[in-house]
Amino acid sequence: MLQSLSIRNVVLIDKLDLDFKPGLSVLTGETGAGKSILLDSLGLVLGKRAETSLIRRDAEKLSVTAVFDCEPNNREFKELLEENELDVSDEIIIKRTLDQSGKGKIFFNDQPISAKLLKDIGKYLVEIHGQFDNQGLLNPANHKDVLDLYGNLEELVTASRSAYQEYKNATDKRIRAEAEIAKAKEEEDNLRHWVQELERINPRPGEENELSSRRQELMHAEKIMESLNYAYSVLTQGRDVQSALRAAENALDKANQYVDGRYSEIYDALDRALIEIIDAQERIETASADINLSADEQEQIDSRLFALKDLARKHGVGIDELSDTLQKFKDRLATIELGEEGIISLRRVEQEKRRLYIEAADKLHQARMDAAAKLDAAVMLELPPLKMEKAKFATIIDRKEENAWSESGFDNVYFTVATNPNSPQGPINKIASGGELARFMLALKVNLAESSSVSTMIFDEVDAGVGGATAQAVGERLSKLGQKVQVMVVTHSPQVAARGSTHFKVEKETQNNITTTHVRELSSSEKREEIARMLAGATITAEARAAAEVLLAG
Repeated sequence: MLQSLSIRNVVLIDKLDLDFKPGLSVLTGETGAGKSILLDSLGLVLGKRAETSLIRRDAEKLSVTAVFDCEPNNREFKELLEENELDVSDEIIIKRTLDQSGKGKIFFNDQPISAKLLKDIGKYLVEIHGQFDNQGLLNPANHKDVLDLYGNLEELVTASRSAYQEYKNATDKRIRAEAEIAKAKEEEDNLRHWVQELERINPRPGEENELSSRRQELMHAEKIMESLNYAYSVLTQGRDVQSALRAAENALDKANQYVDGRYSEIYDALDRALIEIIDAQERIETASADINLSADEQEQIDSRLFALKDLARKHGVGIDELSDTLQKFKDRLATIELGEEGIISLRRVEQEKRRLYIEAADKLHQARMDAAAKLDAAVMLELPPLKMEKAKFATIIDRKEENAWSESGFDNVYFTVATNPNSPQGPINKIASGGELARFMLALKVNLAESSSVSTMIFDEVDAGVGGATAQAVGERLSKLGQKVQVMVVTHSPQVAARGSTHFKVEKETQNNITTTHVRELSSSEKREEIARMLAGATITAEARAAAEVLLAG
């Protein structure tokens, strides 16, 4: 619900702060007083295009701030806010500014947002309906969603969406499998050749590093042997290290006899060194024996590395990926061998998913038929008081061709009207005149209010072109609608104005050649006087005041 609206420097408004209440609020005033400025200002915080022509003359910039008492209960609205990381508790504050250079800022609860996002958010906060601008209800593309909301069919819509997705996934899987088999059959000979070629060389992961390391060793085998031999000779020739360590041990052993083993730790260190030296000599001997100076092995390694690199280049992979490539080729051959047997299995799954989708869509279709019958009857009840007793409203539900099925089922839904008994049913936006269209929209809105995703509706001269009893019926419907959602109406009809629980008057004042629009909430006596003015014109008579009393009492 819209709680308040603050406007600064918009056209004829310099400063205006308004607080709004639940129920039906009416805005009245002389033609040209500036009622449309209020709607333009509200439109700015709902995402309409901002133009510098809206900035008050001699002002540097405009600003509009709207406060909504709103805890989002619409699933799509919640998802939109979560997707854009916008925090909402129980209040939404939207502020928009625009300067003379055309630069503007938009804030959602102090978080900057784009104009596009604001427009997406705005449609969940307020609906603005004019005589020739009835937003979503005039667009047949929205009629299905409207009907689903009215019939409380979200659970069935979700089931249809889920079943359709599973059916689509099964179809896609079958199509991909058929394409893979067809492609594999085209290159079957190549696949078999590639498998044989790779199996013959039998690549192993990590083999490239192993071969390169061994190749490096073979290339430097003589230098390695020379180094090992020198190390061995240093340890064994002349007075070898073992003999030196043993002589040192004997000397320390004798010394320990005179000092009660004080040098035992040194002795133990020499003993450990002796063991390590003996182990090192044995390892050097073993390593020397293992050195292979075979030129044949190096040639074999070079040949294998060349063959592996050649296959890797051929298949556009690394050497270590050749084993995986071999497995992929085998899998593709297995796919060919699976052939129609696998496709038949996938088709069975696809047909079962199709059956489940049709079952879900049929349930949704029947529920829509029931909801449409209920909606049609409810709207028809609203038409006679609106002086449209000869008109007919009907919701048409057609079944789409299979190639047009979607997650929301296989129904086309659109609202039609016939304004006279002998007239054919036709699209609501093409058959009804401006005044009739406004009344059709009102009849619809009265019945759709409880399922609406917004809590505030604004009607701009929805009563244009009607008067007397019809205008009174319009006022009653607006009042009835105001019991379900917050409703604001811009009106020139005293019958409609009399039904308002809150009454605002829009006035224009000129001082020092500067014209300013003001808006104020009327007291009970002021409200009676304003309705009398609307009845009588410039000169308010006692009869007009009496008539106003009658309207207010009704």
